[in-house]
Amino acid sequence: MNMDLKLKISSVLGAKLISSQMLGVGFGLLGLKAALDDGREIAVKADSGSAWDGSTGSLEIEAYMLRELGARSTLPVPEVYHSEPGLLIMSWIANDGGAITPSVARHGAELLAELHGQVFPSFGYGRDTLIGPLHQPNSQSQSQSTLWVDFFREHRLLFMARAAHDEGALSAQYLSRIETFGDHLEELLVEPDHPSLIHGDLWTGNILVKGDRIGGFVDPAIYCAHPEIELAFTTMFGTFGASFFEAYEALRPLEPGFHEVRCEIYNLYPLLVHVRLFGASYLGGIDRVLKRHGY
Repeated sequence: MNMDLKLKISSVLGAKLISSQMLGVGFGLLGLKAALDDGREIAVKADSGSAWDGSTGSLEIEAYMLRELGARSTLPVPEVYHSEPGLLIMSWIANDGGAITPSVARHGAELLAELHGQVFPSFGYGRDTLIGPLHQPNSQSQSQSTLWVDFFREHRLLFMARAAHDEGALSAQYLSRIETFGDHLEELLVEPDHPSLIHGDLWTGNILVKGDRIGGFVDPAIYCAHPEIELAFTTMFGTFGASFFEAYEALRPLEPGFHEVRCEIYNLYPLLVHVRLFGASYLGGIDRVLKRHGY
């Protein structure tokens, strides 16, 4: 570990580091698990440069999102001990690295049904957030009716498609097809009863398992949305399966057509995220959804 970083951690926490090990956190960041002489175990993310100057500000936004989830929900997330633009220090969530079994999935359903059951006043959020390292705009509207489709179209689907096109990751033809498809979303999507706070990035790597329970959720991408977009994301990489949906729908029934139609439409957003981050291998999924709907 960089000695300056070690001294910085000890200084801001008022405790000496007695051990540390590297963690893989991705996106050019340095990750650590460390033990302090006061008995705490911590997780650390830092800019990989020696100055960890936080040029992107991503860690400050991640800290904000974790604090918001911690304050506004019962979802188990790390406690933020310290944050600044290039450094994030959190409590370590004990986990055994286990797989998401049916029991774990059912626990996840209980946690997410409770999260999604809370009523928030508007879609979006009080400030912009991130999904991975990418900007996620959260323009707010004060009405609770007939506006979710507009928010999803403008601030998720078209925003991410246009950003991908600007970066050269998405062709003009693909962008045109997505824009045309976006004009018809009112025919396919439904409005929720109310805006719900969502974690926003529920793939397996962001879920920490302890025994047959979920120990915690990390790396959020929060905003207020239709819960269906969260549920759809869990299907993209097989995070949760039938046990999850059976338990979730017993608590919060879904309107007909989610699994058959709306799920894949919502997953256009994370697919576009992955096109920007990882390249053209994710275009096939986008193409299949657009063709299935005639675009």
